Amino acid sequence: MATDEAKGSTNDRQKQKVIGWLQSVVDRLKAWTPGHCQKLFVEKELIELCYRAREHFWKNNVKLELEAPVKICGDIHGQFEDLLALLELNGWPPEQKYLFLGDYVDRGPFSIEVISLLFAFQILFPDKIFLLRGNHESRPVNMQYGFFLECRKRYSNALYDAFQLAFYCMPLCAVISKKIICMHGGISEDLVDLRQLEKVERPCDIPDIGVIADLTWADPDATIQGFQDSQRGAGRVFGVEAVKKFLQMHNLELVVRAHQVVMDGYEFFADKQLVTIFSAPSYCGQMDNAAAVMNVDPELTCSFTVMRPDLKKDKERKEKAIASALASATPPT
Repeated sequence: MATDEAKGSTNDRQKQKVIGWLQSVVDRLKAWTPGHCQKLFVEKELIELCYRAREHFWKNNVKLELEAPVKICGDIHGQFEDLLALLELNGWPPEQKYLFLGDYVDRGPFSIEVISLLFAFQILFPDKIFLLRGNHESRPVNMQYGFFLECRKRYSNALYDAFQLAFYCMPLCAVISKKIICMHGGISEDLVDLRQLEKVERPCDIPDIGVIADLTWADPDATIQGFQDSQRGAGRVFGVEAVKKFLQMHNLELVVRAHQVVMDGYEFFADKQLVTIFSAPSYCGQMDNAAAVMNVDPELTCSFTVMRPDLKKDKERKEKAIASALASATPPT
């Protein structure tokens, strides 16, 4: 008996130690500034965070079942300062429940901070933070669009590989209160029974065709009715009738997806039976789009919190960048 009690006490101390460490990760990232971003972590901490996130994903299904209320966020793409602003405006976990729809990395300059904060929150508050997989949570994509170079430049290839191990186990979709289906990309003609997702074997990469490809790559297209091949080269495009039939087949009422920049942060399709959410304002510093968070209340009434970019500051930043580029291009006299 005494031995069992000692083991239990040791396990409790170890658990509290891990919780304390995870909270320190969150606290350090909340105090983040670009100037001292490399002083926050040693690489082995981030690798451990990836391993713990992977174990969390392993314990959950490919299709998550959530209950409202919940706040839904679209693409973040390495825009860490904007993620902090989003959480400050909408409420920090665990006071608020969040579902993120993928594409945490690439494009923006601080993908490591974005995914590390969300991993830490997810492990600390597993009933308050849920992360789906986007098409950029895949080695062939994030090798090309910035994340690989960010990891290699700031740490090493080992950290990049650790993140891939977690990405390849992430869930692909979520159903809220049995009526709202959420994914990164879009619906699939091949998904005729949601129980098919129970047969997805992880870890897995994202193929170019099939259910997994569509859930992470597909786009709506108002010019067609059914499904067609996508110009992206992966997944398919789908029309209004395809959305209506999909919802009817699965006894659902709404599709919520991300994956595309929409200027107001959200955009409806198919008589408001589908909505696209994008949560990275001034995307890549080159667009004037707003960001949005979708709020689903306990009665499944949906509303949106919109964050509009400061166009004056963006314009000044762009002018400074242009002036700097011109100065560097001017030959010495």
